[in-house]
Amino acid sequence: MSRQDAFRTALVLAAVFTAPLTARAQGWIEPTPTPGRVAPPLAWNVSRIATSIRATVEGRVARIEVEEQFRNNGGGLAEGTYHYPLAGEAVFQSLSLWMGETEMRGELMDAGKARGIYEDIVRRRRDPALVTLAGHQLLRAQVFPIQPGETRKVVLRFTQILEKEGDALRGRYALGAEERGSARPDIRVTLREPSRFGRPFSPTHSVQVSGTDDSNVAITDAARGDVELFLPLRTTAAGMSVVTYAPGGEDGYFMLYVTPPDVNDTQRIGRDLTMVVDVSGSMSGPKLEQAKAAMLQVLGTLGARDRFRLISFSSGVRTFRDGYTAADASALESARNWTTALVADGGTNIEGALREALRRDGGRGDRDGNLDVLVFLTDGVPSVGETQPERLAALAAQASHGARVFTVGIGTDVNTYLLERMAQDGHGAADFVPPNGNVEQTVGNLARKLRAPALVDLRVVSSPARIVSMEPVRLPDLFAGQELVILGRYQGAGNGPLVIEGVRDGQSVRVSTPVEFAAREMDHEYVSTLWAARRIGALTRTMRLEGSTPERIEEIKALALRHGIVTEYTAYLVQEPVVASSGGVMPRDEEARRRVGQAPSGAPAVAAAPPARSQTGKAAFEAAQTSADYAGATNVSAARQVSVRAQDRVEQVGGSGSGAAQQKVVGSRRYEQRGTQWTDIGQRTQRIVSVEAFSTAYFALLTALPELRDAAGLGEDVLIAGRRVSIRIQRTGQATLAGSEVMQLAKDFRGA
Repeated sequence: MSRQDAFRTALVLAAVFTAPLTARAQGWIEPTPTPGRVAPPLAWNVSRIATSIRATVEGRVARIEVEEQFRNNGGGLAEGTYHYPLAGEAVFQSLSLWMGETEMRGELMDAGKARGIYEDIVRRRRDPALVTLAGHQLLRAQVFPIQPGETRKVVLRFTQILEKEGDALRGRYALGAEERGSARPDIRVTLREPSRFGRPFSPTHSVQVSGTDDSNVAITDAARGDVELFLPLRTTAAGMSVVTYAPGGEDGYFMLYVTPPDVNDTQRIGRDLTMVVDVSGSMSGPKLEQAKAAMLQVLGTLGARDRFRLISFSSGVRTFRDGYTAADASALESARNWTTALVADGGTNIEGALREALRRDGGRGDRDGNLDVLVFLTDGVPSVGETQPERLAALAAQASHGARVFTVGIGTDVNTYLLERMAQDGHGAADFVPPNGNVEQTVGNLARKLRAPALVDLRVVSSPARIVSMEPVRLPDLFAGQELVILGRYQGAGNGPLVIEGVRDGQSVRVSTPVEFAAREMDHEYVSTLWAARRIGALTRTMRLEGSTPERIEEIKALALRHGIVTEYTAYLVQEPVVASSGGVMPRDEEARRRVGQAPSGAPAVAAAPPARSQTGKAAFEAAQTSADYAGATNVSAARQVSVRAQDRVEQVGGSGSGAAQQKVVGSRRYEQRGTQWTDIGQRTQRIVSVEAFSTAYFALLTALPELRDAAGLGEDVLIAGRRVSIRIQRTGQATLAGSEVMQLAKDFRGA
């Protein structure tokens, strides 16, 4: 390109003083008139058809390239302005426009001269761009023309310094609200030095890591909201990062992300692993073949420091060998042959299997420092020996002697009470595989997680702020290659070291990192959503195992309303304080006939736990699966998917207290459409202040309360719940507010 052509396609860099709107954080084109054009524009119909985001991380610098494609679906010439909100810490590099296959790039130059060139090119109907950088936050490119049916490509390049958060680098990319009909953006990150990092983690979206050196990271469900990505730095000790969210007027929220140290086979903790598999008649066919494949996967994870036991059960109980076997090559080959020869027949003797797995003379306890792990897999209810789930759970609890117990229930015929109780008492987790689900994949994921213990018996030793709640309450063990995500609440504020302690080979190991528990922190709202999902998962499981109390019911209702989370319990607890005795969902007329113990004057109902024996079948299975999915959620996207599935199940049986009203989750809140108004379902305050949409008061409030922006994007009639005052945005209302009034409204809204 000649120097003259470069000037003719110049870009202008100039500061403007208006704050950008960040409701859509991808680029978009909106119609703008062309200078000198008299005829009115035709109907506007330009849509974004693709967005590709590529980031390359080298050192602490991320080089980002955004490619977007727009199509003119209308019948006339489209004239528009391209907008792109740019993060404040980002440094703009370039923007390019394409006419077909021809790239037209610009350069920075004197604004006045460039504008004259721009107007001249517009008159000759060329394709220039005028870029305005608003406080390092808004790029604006005036684009002309886009012919009917034509696709225009825009490529933007910028760099960003990644923040250091504890022992990790953290980057953020703002997607904004999901647009109906738009393709999901394709987001991929390349790590130039992958050996510097542990496994990448996102608390907002699911990630997929690929490449022989784990250098490629893809965001697999990028539909909306800010994408947060943590790149843990490899350390010889465990690494920690802490992110807080403190809206004011309540306890703060925190996310503690722990990454394991690098450990080799000689450094990792050895395992005494017992795997118990159901081979009753109901397991015949694909289920047994998958179970055997899963057992072979588990055997493949054993190392020189490990010992193992294999137990199969139907009407009777069989063992591979008596007691534990060292995981040498010869023993493993024999174990594979034993596993391959398993056949399915007979009943389900869970009692016999448990007694064999947990017997004290099976070699248990003579290898101090080894982690005792039990994996128990079944697809049915006990039919031989002891059949009462409560007694079987008590037997497992009494005999476990510190073993970590992980249960896997296959299909809807399992007794969820037994599997959940065993896992809870055994400091493990319960997984539930739906009918026609992949048993091999579920057990394989569990085997990989348990492959290399790094630290066990973890606990928080000290913190600069008072921690008042954690989920999970008892910290899980830390395994190599697996991140540990802990969510909690804290009181007050403070700076200082956060210290956790664990055990390796019988020795205490302490790890600390400097953290700030902020008194006010409005970013990272996703932390509160994740904590609420974890808490609801734990509460609903406890209600099935131990029964309801007024406090548990009220806490579930409050969490459901505040954070827009749906479960089979909360779907109708939002409307009425009733607990279904079946442990699952029921139609509302049936629910009304089976209310339990409702107190006078509308006080919350209290119920005993659903009978353990009855906790089987489709409803119980789905309720247990929902609790497990919530309790194990590590990103907001996964928690929302669980909520959607729960809502669908509730609506299928008529259990939703919201009827057919349309609902949307925005941020961490759920809104319901009532007539033309979108109402925060957590609205309970008596005082409501109405503000005119798009008025001076409207923008002043969005500046003072940035947490309102996402909700304001729902439309021109939105009611947003606050703590001492709620705010209604509508077409009529206060158009102006004094600065002191805005400050007081913000204070009352937050309850500060």
